[in-house]
Amino acid sequence: MRFRAFLAAAAVAASPAGAAPCTGTVYLTFDTGNMEPAESIAGILDKHGVKATFFLANEKTRRGDNALDASWAPYWKRLAGAGHAFGSHTWRHWYFAGDTARGKVRYAPQGGTQGELLDAQALCAELKKPEEAFRAMTGRGFDGLWRAPGGRFTPGSLAYAKGCGFTHAGWTPAGFSGDELPSDRFPADKLIERQLRDIKDGDILLWHLGIWSRQEPLWPHLDRLIAGLKARGLCFARLADDKRWSR
Repeated sequence: MRFRAFLAAAAVAASPAGAAPCTGTVYLTFDTGNMEPAESIAGILDKHGVKATFFLANEKTRRGDNALDASWAPYWKRLAGAGHAFGSHTWRHWYFAGDTARGKVRYAPQGGTQGELLDAQALCAELKKPEEAFRAMTGRGFDGLWRAPGGRFTPGSLAYAKGCGFTHAGWTPAGFSGDELPSDRFPADKLIERQLRDIKDGDILLWHLGIWSRQEPLWPHLDRLIAGLKARGLCFARLADDKRWSR
């Protein structure tokens, strides 16, 4: 708590004149997705001077390529240059489905019965491959963080990832944006109103760089959410700035 208070105090000192004083700190995070709104989201973050944390996987995009292809180098360079933090979301964006008695971790596509059994070396390779691609494009690596796809991890995956320098960072219930939920049942206004009401000091917010399944995208309302949370006195920091996840 004292460390978050320090972050809030630092944000107050750096905030423009007339800005609401910081009463707490929250952490905005993004997982890769179809990447369609990626540039627009970067613009929203620039507009508000918000530093976020991005978790990268090599997912298919609306452009027909993959999020960690060299064709995305200008985008990742832009984010790296803006001072955001980065972590692994695995290379293939499969799911960790259990540990075996022989010390391996089941890793399979979502909804699939076929998959692989990963030992410590193979699991670390799955986490490090996105970092290698990112380093080739930007000249920098990740910040010692990872997030399991779907938030599904196992004791074995946590231990093996920790052994190769990656600390898992999930999200908090209030910070779940709902951008993956069907828009006919979870309209954007209701989702944003809930977050503006419930998000509090220390919460980790989960968003995506594009969702395939949702008909009415939520991301255009990110601008409103950031402005509303700032008006409540909440400031934004990167997970890498919190000692719980820093190297």
